[in-house]
Amino acid sequence: MAEQIDDYFTTSVSAMRASVRPIGMTSRDAIWPRSELCVQQVLDLFDAQIGSRHLDLAARSLRSRGKGFYTIGSSGHEGNAAIAAALRPTDPALLHYRSGGFFLARAQQVDGSDPLRDVLLGIVAATDDPMSGGRHKVFGRHDLGIIPQTSTIASHLPRAVGVAFSIARAAKLGVTAHWPDDAVTVCSFGDASANHSTAVGAINAATHAAYQGVPLPLLFVCEDNGIGISTKTPAGWIGSNYRGRAGLEYFAADGSDLLNAYTVAKSAADWVRTHRKPAFLHLSTVRLMGHAGSDYEAAYRPPGDIVADYDRDPVLRTAKLLIDSGHLSPSAVLDLYEDKRAEVLELAEQVSTLPRLDSATAVTKPLSDCLAKAAATAPCPAPTPRPENEGPLTLALAINRALHDVLTSYPEAMVFGEDVARKGGVYGVTRGLMKKAGSARVFDTLLDEQAILGLALGAGVAGLLPIPEIQYLAYLHNAADQIRGEGATLQFFSDGQYQNPMVVRIAGYGYQKGFGGHFHNDNAIAALRDIPGIVIASPARPDDAAAMMHSCAAAARRAGAVCVYLEPIALYHTRDLYEDGDDQWLAAFPDPATRPEHHVPIGRARTYGDGSDLTIVTFGNGLHMSLRVVRRLERANISTRVVDMRWLAPIPSHDILREAEATGRVLVVDETRRSGGVGEGVVAALVDEGFTGPLTRVSSEDSFIPLGDAARDVLLSEDTIETAAIKLARADRRTW
Repeated sequence: MAEQIDDYFTTSVSAMRASVRPIGMTSRDAIWPRSELCVQQVLDLFDAQIGSRHLDLAARSLRSRGKGFYTIGSSGHEGNAAIAAALRPTDPALLHYRSGGFFLARAQQVDGSDPLRDVLLGIVAATDDPMSGGRHKVFGRHDLGIIPQTSTIASHLPRAVGVAFSIARAAKLGVTAHWPDDAVTVCSFGDASANHSTAVGAINAATHAAYQGVPLPLLFVCEDNGIGISTKTPAGWIGSNYRGRAGLEYFAADGSDLLNAYTVAKSAADWVRTHRKPAFLHLSTVRLMGHAGSDYEAAYRPPGDIVADYDRDPVLRTAKLLIDSGHLSPSAVLDLYEDKRAEVLELAEQVSTLPRLDSATAVTKPLSDCLAKAAATAPCPAPTPRPENEGPLTLALAINRALHDVLTSYPEAMVFGEDVARKGGVYGVTRGLMKKAGSARVFDTLLDEQAILGLALGAGVAGLLPIPEIQYLAYLHNAADQIRGEGATLQFFSDGQYQNPMVVRIAGYGYQKGFGGHFHNDNAIAALRDIPGIVIASPARPDDAAAMMHSCAAAARRAGAVCVYLEPIALYHTRDLYEDGDDQWLAAFPDPATRPEHHVPIGRARTYGDGSDLTIVTFGNGLHMSLRVVRRLERANISTRVVDMRWLAPIPSHDILREAEATGRVLVVDETRRSGGVGEGVVAALVDEGFTGPLTRVSSEDSFIPLGDAARDVLLSEDTIETAAIKLARADRRTW
């Protein structure tokens, strides 16, 4: 079906009158006196604009024939081609989904790509798509410095802050970043998305950094078309909200006017490049052809308003510029327009028959490859020997020593989060690290989990090794999408070409003797466990904790893995296991020269004991409780072995099955909630592996954890574990 804007363009251009080119004018002359763009630059940008327009038209044509799968277009936003022209191809870009003009204009600056074909390959989900391999239509290419984004709610802005921060921080650390020292990071987003808490938080984080004098060369580009799907943005809202804001230089441009857009964008980019501070470019645009191909715009907008927008079409305005300047006649413009249509349609037909992903194995390959590489990666050896008189350590001290080793082994590593530097963490886990490694590598952040994780995502993609801390597990839920929608997806949607290595430390779980209530005692990790491709470590003992930190750091650095490292708060300073003063929960720091425990392979469990009556499978605080219960079971003549999973993703299924078959009976001890808890995954894994013996689980209640002694009423207890273990060990298999 023909699009009205397409007909309007050709009709309007046909009605224009040709102008006489000034005598002696060449393609290298300014298109107008005092213009910053020459004729050839305008022609190049017009080519990008009409290319973007015809990609939108082709996408709808492909969809109508069942050959394409993505119709959110860039029509009306083609003025963002001027933003690309105002920047360098070595400036990293994180783009709005209406950035077709930018993508094509950036590709003009770098040899070796076929951008029209690239976009079409994404639209038809072909495996030849050079960015995502057919997994999603994204604007991205490694050689163009465009980091692929799938965000529709500005969730890429925190990462953009991290990228900008890391350009300067890498130089300060003496580490080679992926971009030049004077690079400017650009990220674009829509006016509706500017209202999302993620965008607001990211812009706040950028100005917070600038206020403190921290270099942050970041250009925010808000492409304001005045509407979010069907909801209007109040007139003047973006300008009133960001004009005159402290720490954020404000620029405004008309995205329908190529010359104005370029001049203002160049000023904004130059300002950021010179001052190394963030700026906000408010680019007024217009949305043409609705939100997407499936959007019936006339259902919520008067037809007269829709048609009135046609005169603001940036493609039409650039055509008029070329005609009024005398460089092209109306017929020449139409020839270029129709030639581009033919080129795009021919490419569309070619790519529409190409192979697509056809198996789960093919789809998940970037994720499985990363996990396989992470599991096979051994850490760097410890850089310095431990002091001879150090003695056995608590869990907190072991993590502290491991972090120090990681900072020494990897010059690109950084530890950051709220309170981690001067205070050394709420529980002292990072105490002394800033003094040893320096404030450039161990530093405090503002109180915003989205900003903390976004900083990590940007640092990772920039070539650093970020180790952010989320102060409590409950706080993660404010920002889980930074891991789910941004961190975990990057390798997937870039076919492994982009990585954001990181080790996210989170203090969590319960059992703090009633202190703090649910915000400080959270046992809900279902939001993490269902994220494909991430590694979740859950150490309980000091020696494991140290070795697993080394394993996570190596997996992040060498495999690009997103690792989450869950630390049981209640065990941080625990010394004893069976009775006061026995010091049996302490452990010596693993020495790589003498102890294989220095490295804990990802996805491998640890077994305690060789009992033949019952296997207990557990993790975290459950390990401490289960080992204590084993003592009681011995008095009841029940011989037990305990499996500490250590890794919650990937679950160590083979180790669990081996130990389960050794006794034929399994009790899963799960301190998380019964619904959505870890135990569900363990039981399912055993069933999937063919285990047929008696199997049951105990867990905490489906409840938030209250303040005070009432916490014991909803958390799993040793008495519950013991009762279930005795019942299971003595049960008749025939009646189970």
